Amino acid sequence: MSTKTLTPKTNGHTLNGFSNTEIGDDHLYTGLETPMKKDAFKLSDDDKKERIAILFEEIMDVMGLDLTDDSLKGTPKRVAKMYIDEIFSGLNPENKPKVALFDNKYQYNQMLVEKNITFYSNCEHHFVPIIGKAHVAYISSGKVIGLSKLNRIVQYYAKRPQVQERLTNQIAEELKTILNTEDVAVIIDAKHLCVSSRGIKDDTSSTVTSYYGGAFQTTQKVTELQNYINN
Repeated sequence: MSTKTLTPKTNGHTLNGFSNTEIGDDHLYTGLETPMKKDAFKLSDDDKKERIAILFEEIMDVMGLDLTDDSLKGTPKRVAKMYIDEIFSGLNPENKPKVALFDNKYQYNQMLVEKNITFYSNCEHHFVPIIGKAHVAYISSGKVIGLSKLNRIVQYYAKRPQVQERLTNQIAEELKTILNTEDVAVIIDAKHLCVSSRGIKDDTSSTVTSYYGGAFQTTQKVTELQNYINN
C-alpha cells in the first residue's frame, strides 16, 4: 500500500493576522512517520514537563485566567504531566510495547481478529481528542502474538498527535514487521472532536480508514473480516 502526500490548498486570505495557509482546516497527511525534530529527545521527560508547565501557565495567563485560584494553580503541572506521561507518551520510543512471539502450535491458519479496541488519540491540527475503535486482523506466518499486545500496539501509536490515516498505516506496518507477514488488516472508526466540538460542529459523523495487506486484499477475505467485525 502506497502512502500519499497531500498538499494544502490556500486562498491567501488572512484571519486576525493568521493566514489560512498557517491555520487552515484542510486535512493534511504528510507521510507515514510522525513529524519529529532530530533532537526530539535532547531533553529528559522531567525537563520537558518543567518547560511545558511554564509555557502552559503563560497561555493561561494570556487568556486572563487567575492562576492564584486554588482550582487553577496546579493546572500547568497537571497538563505537563498528562502530555508527557499519558496522552502523548507514544512519541517516546522507550514506551514502545515489548512484544514476544510464540510458535503457532495449534496450526491455526485462518485470520485472527481483535475487534473493538478502544483508543483515545489527539488530532495534530487542533490538539483535541480523537475517540474511536480499532479492529486488527492477521493470518499467522508461523508465529502468533499475545492478544493484549495487539491492544498495546494500537495504544502506543494512538498516544501522540495524530492523523487517522497515519495511525492506521503505522499500526499495520508495525504488525507486518513484528509478525513477518503481509497478511494484516487494520480498520479504524473514530470521532474527531475537531469536527464535532468546533468548526462545522457535526456531532453525528465518524471517520473510517482501513489498511488491507496480502491475503486481505481479496474480496473474499475483506467480506469475511467485515462479517466478523459487524457480528
